[in-house]
Amino acid sequence: MTLKSLLTDYLNFIEIEKNRSINTRDNYERYILHFLKWLSSYIGKSYETLIPKDMTYDTLREYRLFLNREIVDSGEQRKKNTQGYYIIALRNFLKYLIRRDIDVISPDKIDLPKTGDRAINIISEDELMRLLNAPDISELKGIRDKAILELLFSTGLRVSELCSLNVDSINLNTGEFPVKGKGRKIRVVFLSDRAKKYLNDWLIARKDIVDEPLFISLPNVKTKKYTRLTTRSIERIIKYYSVKAGITKKVVPHTLRHCFATDLLQNGADLRSVQSMLGHSSVATTQIYTHLTNKALKETYRKFHGKSMS
Repeated sequence: MTLKSLLTDYLNFIEIEKNRSINTRDNYERYILHFLKWLSSYIGKSYETLIPKDMTYDTLREYRLFLNREIVDSGEQRKKNTQGYYIIALRNFLKYLIRRDIDVISPDKIDLPKTGDRAINIISEDELMRLLNAPDISELKGIRDKAILELLFSTGLRVSELCSLNVDSINLNTGEFPVKGKGRKIRVVFLSDRAKKYLNDWLIARKDIVDEPLFISLPNVKTKKYTRLTTRSIERIIKYYSVKAGITKKVVPHTLRHCFATDLLQNGADLRSVQSMLGHSSVATTQIYTHLTNKALKETYRKFHGKSMS
């Protein structure tokens, strides 16, 4: 069988058997095709005729070098963590082929790129409050944006999860609602009293708008059309209010997710509970936030310890 047909089989496998989202399927296809097209060029063989035996230790090592040195659209080399996505997809493809008793190189022979500690974009408590209070709630846009900011901080939602919410997704009476996250996994998130208040304000303010999405663009005079806000729209909204709040750091929707997790841990929540609320499949992913809370503790120690002895 050709690698082209095996790739199609694998993509169907992860979508149906592994219950991965269409977005995940598309990403895996892009990552693996990047390798196969490089392999085709490297060994001088058409993509349509590539077979599993064309993937040797030497070709995979050369691909790693190419991936590391390739200049991308930004004019720079591909970041190590991005390289990791390509290698993880390729390793999983090899695992699938082995599962089908196809003789290929062991995926363990392809090392992941070494990266430093993952950088977490965090803002101070004062900066967070300035951000949350930046919208002008005397106008419709400000009421909507205030609800968005409060909901992100209250729930730790990913921006894609926020954009997919509909009006009937939210239950203000119970203060909790289910959300479908990565891998189509369902988890329950909770609303703070602040979030409930500003969400309710938004729902009242938009009562004349008969539209399913919870957060919608406000139409201009010409079109008078409402559309679901996109992730890019939310990113622009967050950036606008961070600048308005006088925050010089880069602030993105995920920053509020970081603030959500850090706030819980600093106030005594256990790691497993935070993992569940964030929708992390592994506690190791959540554990990165302990570095932030440890840093905060260290700053407190330096500020207050031993002052009477100096």
